[in-house]
Amino acid sequence: MRPYNSAWISRSRPRTGLRACALVAAAALLAAGCGGSGEEPAPSATPSEASQLQPATGEFWVNPDTGAARQLAAYTKAGDAAKAALIRKIAEQPVGEWIAGSDPQARVRGYTEAAAKAGRTALLVLYNIPHRDCGQFSRGGAPDDDTYRDWVDQVARGIGDRPATVVLEPDAVLHLVDGCTPHVFHAARYALLKGAVERLKRQPATKVYVDAGNAGWQSPGSLDEPLRRAGIESADGFAVNVSNFQTTRASREFGEHLSAKVGGKHFVIDTSRNGNGPYTQGDPAENWCNPPGRALGERPTTDTGLGSVDAYVWVKRPGESDGPCRGGPRAGEWWPEYALGLARNSR
Repeated sequence: MRPYNSAWISRSRPRTGLRACALVAAAALLAAGCGGSGEEPAPSATPSEASQLQPATGEFWVNPDTGAARQLAAYTKAGDAAKAALIRKIAEQPVGEWIAGSDPQARVRGYTEAAAKAGRTALLVLYNIPHRDCGQFSRGGAPDDDTYRDWVDQVARGIGDRPATVVLEPDAVLHLVDGCTPHVFHAARYALLKGAVERLKRQPATKVYVDAGNAGWQSPGSLDEPLRRAGIESADGFAVNVSNFQTTRASREFGEHLSAKVGGKHFVIDTSRNGNGPYTQGDPAENWCNPPGRALGERPTTDTGLGSVDAYVWVKRPGESDGPCRGGPRAGEWWPEYALGLARNSR
């Protein structure tokens, strides 16, 4: 998914904001692309020998076979110690596994089994809602409601009784609020999201956070009722700043205001690329797409020191493109030059 921007509010759809639905769709497309395609295969039982990762300690599992890990192995093999050191900042941190497409059960089982063997929790991002991303860069999703319900059931069975933290459907609620998703689909989408929360919460060790936008997009007052219709009461909480660049402080304030409106629910913050905050130069409608000069944010952790913030997480996978803008590849593809910039700018 791609980031939201307050400048897009006038659009009929959430992310873009250029001219009505067309620009909105473009922005939405990037937002979706930011998160990743979800088509990366589950890891094998034996981590990649070349990666030689030394994962940071913490609750979440570090996949040894991400684009960052493979890039680290390539730089190491080439003897490029400087670039290897930069990419290691990304490769050794846990990132979200974006789940989309058909037959997710085996992939989810692979991730959660690998995480459980390591004594960690898998971070999963479900991204398969029908009419996803309003037909833009990350368009797709399940072809119909029944297929989606079965898909969620497969995900839940893949998780089993192993620990998992799930970020549910980036943009799905936001695209209802901003009108990007046609009104004829609204009731069904709310029902699907609510059903997904309830199905996933039947798994004994699964936490579910419903995506709730970011601090640069509208206000908490426009989201509380939509989140209730989407099943927030049964969820563990909500997620903010997914694939966006809003600062942790702004995201915390946004989340706390929203929490007060939805019964004190806790939330997680995506800090993957917010180290330098949002990009404020150029066309605001495009500032969510591979903006220059951005930096890695706080490392993933559940030790935030903030009662209402359950974790800082890297939902967006740093180094994966938001879409074909500013010289980037298609949404979700690994882009080493951008990854190096994020790591180089981080503190």
